[in-house]
Amino acid sequence: NLRLLILMNKMEMSMIQLRLAEPQEARRLWYLRNQALRFGCENVYPSEILAAWTPDKMPEGYRQAIIDNPFYVIDYQEYNIPVASGFLDVKTGFAEAIFTLPEYMGKGFAGLILKQLRHEAIKRGQSKLFLDATPNAVLFYLKQGFKVLEERDYYSDLAKANLPCYRMCIDLD
Repeated sequence: NLRLLILMNKMEMSMIQLRLAEPQEARRLWYLRNQALRFGCENVYPSEILAAWTPDKMPEGYRQAIIDNPFYVIDYQEYNIPVASGFLDVKTGFAEAIFTLPEYMGKGFAGLILKQLRHEAIKRGQSKLFLDATPNAVLFYLKQGFKVLEERDYYSDLAKANLPCYRMCIDLD
């Protein structure tokens, strides 16, 4: 059974493509972001705050993030539709926007995105990679080798609210 599971995972991984995002797909990536947050944070933040934090109308800054940073996506199978994303903010050195569509969670895609972001950070001379995790994602990042530095509030301009999160870090050397 274990051999079959490993074989299935290898086959599944051969059906993905990790690539840089393109500015013209910003709306699709905004949709991916919103679906992941609405699903993952459903029981974390009050519904009115979550709705304000995930508006259907994309802020133009999201497209700019794709232009200004190494912003990666994973396409799954033949659909050529991004199912996971994440980027390294080159100004802050933080991993950002690590999201997976709910129906594709648990397949290792976010871990692959994180691995690529770690590589990008090392390439840029960083010795640590930071991120702010929503409470529901902390366990995932701990499994990836991150450590919790502090519990803090993240102020969201979209939600006009403080959102509890966890500042996390991983050593890159």
